[in-house]
Amino acid sequence: MGKKNKNKKKRVNPKRERYAKFRKEKPSVLNFNFPDLTPEQQKQKQTDEGKIDSFLRFNRNPPAQEIVERKMKSKR
Repeated sequence: MGKKNKNKKKRVNPKRERYAKFRKEKPSVLNFNFPDLTPEQQKQKQTDEGKIDSFLRFNRNPPAQEIVERKMKSKR
């Protein structure tokens, strides 16, 4: 096996060359900038989040009435 010639030009793929203009650079990191809220909107957002948090924390689905009755009968 012989040595590689470092000065040799690389073969160019003509298809890749032709369609390079259609390839677009895509940003790797997306930045989301939310608009500044007015004080009234901030207060509304805070109250809405509080309501949602309390709903999720305290709203437990009670078991169906039939299941409760069945358990009570089995305990007797």
